[in-house]
Formats: sequence, C-alpha cells, structure tokens
Amino acid sequence: MSVEIIAIGGYQEVGKNMTAVRINDDVVIFDMGIHLDRISMHEDTDIDRMHSLDLIERGVIPDDTLMKDVDGKVKGIVFSHGHLDHIGAVAKLAHRYDAPLIGTPYTAALIEKQIKGERKFKVTNPIKVLNPGSKVKLSKDITLEFVQSTHSIPQAVFPVLHTSEGTIVYALDFKFDNHQKVSPPPDYKRLKEIGKKGVLALIVETTNAKNYDEVKTHSERVAKNILEDVMRGPLQEKTGMIVTTFSSHVERVQAIADIAKKSHREIFFLGRSMERFCGIAQKLGILNLPKNASIYGSPKAVNKALMKADEDRANYLLVTTGHQGEPDALLPRIANGRTPFNIKKGDNIIISAPIIPNPTNAANRHIMERRLKLKGARIYPNAHVSGHAGREDHREFLRMLKPQHIIPAHGDLSMLAAYAELAEEEGYRIGYDIHILRNAQAQVFKS
Repeated sequence: MSVEIIAIGGYQEVGKNMTAVRINDDVVIFDMGIHLDRISMHEDTDIDRMHSLDLIERGVIPDDTLMKDVDGKVKGIVFSHGHLDHIGAVAKLAHRYDAPLIGTPYTAALIEKQIKGERKFKVTNPIKVLNPGSKVKLSKDITLEFVQSTHSIPQAVFPVLHTSEGTIVYALDFKFDNHQKVSPPPDYKRLKEIGKKGVLALIVETTNAKNYDEVKTHSERVAKNILEDVMRGPLQEKTGMIVTTFSSHVERVQAIADIAKKSHREIFFLGRSMERFCGIAQKLGILNLPKNASIYGSPKAVNKALMKADEDRANYLLVTTGHQGEPDALLPRIANGRTPFNIKKGDNIIISAPIIPNPTNAANRHIMERRLKLKGARIYPNAHVSGHAGREDHREFLRMLKPQHIIPAHGDLSMLAAYAELAEEEGYRIGYDIHILRNAQAQVFKS
C-alpha cells in the first residue's frame, strides 16, 4: 500500500502547475497550468491554435508524458482556482485522461470558456462543479473535499484528498484574508479539524517564501484603502485617468468600481481577459458593477471605447490590462501611441499590481512607465497587496495542519529552499519530512 506524489510542473518555475497523486491504483491530478514567462504571453494571449507538443517543448505547459509510466487510473482532474498558471493548459492536456474536471462554479465556468476556445483538440471531459465546503467521492478509497480559501481570484479552495492511506492537502495558492467583499474568509475551523485528524502530506505554494519583508500578507481591505486615497484626487480632475490591474482579480475590480461609482466618470473595463474573467463573475453574481460601468473585450469595441474617452477624457475612467508592460497588452499599446486614446500631460495612471519577479517583466514595465512619463503622465505604481501567503501565514498554516510530510511547490529552487528553511524552524527536516522535488520526480510514502 503506498502514496506517490508526482511533480509534473511548477517545481522548477513559477507557473505551469500540475501534480499527480497516486493512491494505490487510483490517481488524482491537481491543476493544468501554463508558464506565462516562456513566450511573450499575458492575460490576453491566445494559444488556442498551438499544439501541445510544441507548447511542451517551449516549456509553456507541463510535460505530462511521464504519466504513461504511472500505474493507475486517473479518477479526477481537480483545480484549486481559475488563474491561467493553474487552468491554462486544460484544453491541451485534459483529453488524454478519461476523468472529470472538477472545480468551484467560477473555476468551472472559466475552464469551460477555455475549452470552448480551443482549436487543436476536442475536449469532452465532463465538468463537475463542487462548492467550497462540499465533498465528492472519486473512488472507493478517495473522497475529495473543497475547503474555503482566499486568494486574488474568487472561489479559490484548498482541495483535500481523504484516502485510505492518509489525508493529502493541496495548497496552491492562498492567502489568509478575513476582509474580502466577494469571498468569505478561509475556513480555519475546518483546517484545524483536518489537522487534528492527521495530514499525511501538504503540497504547498512558495510564492512569498523568499520575501522576508512579507511577514503577514495584508488584506484586500488595505488595497482598497490605498486605492481610495490614490484615486480620490484624479477622479475629480479634468484629465485622463487609467487604472491597470489583473483582470482575474475580481475583488480588486470590485473595489475600483465601488470607489469610482460615486464620481461623475463612466467606467470602461477594457480587454479580452477583462471580458472573460469579469463577464463570467458578473454572470454568476460574484461581481456587482455599478450602472456607470461597461466591459468591452473585442478589439473593435475596445477601440470604439478608447476613441470616446479620448474625445472627452475628463468623464471616463479606463480600467485596462497590461500592468506588466507586455508589448501587445492594452496599456503598453496606449503608451506606444498604438490606440485611439492618446496620453496627454497631466493624465493619471494607477498601477494596481506589482512587477511579477522576472527580468523581462521588469524591463517591459520600466519601458512602459518611461514612455508614459515622457508624454506627461503622472504614475502611481504598486497600489497593491499580495494575493499570496507571507512567511508568518505559512507558519500559522503549518501549525494548523501539522502535516507529517511537506512538499514545497510553485517556485524555483531558491523558493522551495526558502520554504524548507521556514519549515525547519517549525521542527521539520530536509530529506526526512521536507521533500524538495523537481519536475518529473516523485515522492513515495509506504505504509
């Protein structure tokens, strides 16, 4: 009798997350994500016409060919939340497995949208919805539970496998936020109950593990306060105004809309991914936009909205993609003069997103900001709080669950090692009960 945890993707990089857990003859797969850094990609990038083998070769999606050598039948493909580094490869890989795709209602709707846009493969896997706080039996020996979590996207969960061989918790990604508007707080009570019963293994993200200044991640309530302070003056001015943020960060989008709805400005949410993430959230009743807000996704509709705003810039607020300075995203194109909206002296640009740690992102963001400044724009960078747990949040999480074994994930080697160092402070030991895996490696626990 044994449990095997197989690192498929996300154990050498931030992104393309995919992990398989084998319990005797049954297999459960967690996530099928893309690696945004590997090609010139951002939230609006279209990979629908690209072949999976080409994407694997480029390192964009996980190399799951190793699953051919895994003994056992896949009983379910489980998604922790709807970010592209967790669901972006589903349309390229899921058809290889005779198993349902399982996610919360919002995640399931995003997966369905992803599959509908696919042009290379026919994906017929059934999509099953599981609400936070609910369970479903995947096989005789495995029950899947979704425990409520919080992150920078709605309906993020901790998937928990209750098996005949022990409990496995998958914690990619999370933060402990008690003050979100669109998501309830994490279910601390249930996490503690699971910890008391015993956790065989915890597979856990390491995004902020190296950030020794990010001790405990601030709530989204703090981000809203920052935005309120920053947006107050520009909203009243007679100049152009742009806010850029993650289109998937529905909580942040809600905050921006709430702040701006009392102003005289009409709010335009612009970009294909804004339409995807926010449109679905609005349809499901997660996002509540005011009457003075509209979402435009197609290039034609976006250009029409930009033209309108350019002619009467004092009466519009533009909320766009492109916070990383990605060359083909909307805000960089505005900065480059490639849209009908022209930056003028005194325009206000608020960036509600950090620079995602990567030399390309840092360079692109610097170039974009310089171009905006040269045109006379006033820039407010990093009106943001993280969507990932800080080091003390991780420490608290370990004390709640008390796992027998820890497998750090979702990071490069330095991030995995930084998490291992934190776990050692809590009494764990590398090579004994902390297991550092690389892509294509596995860890077996025998009973």
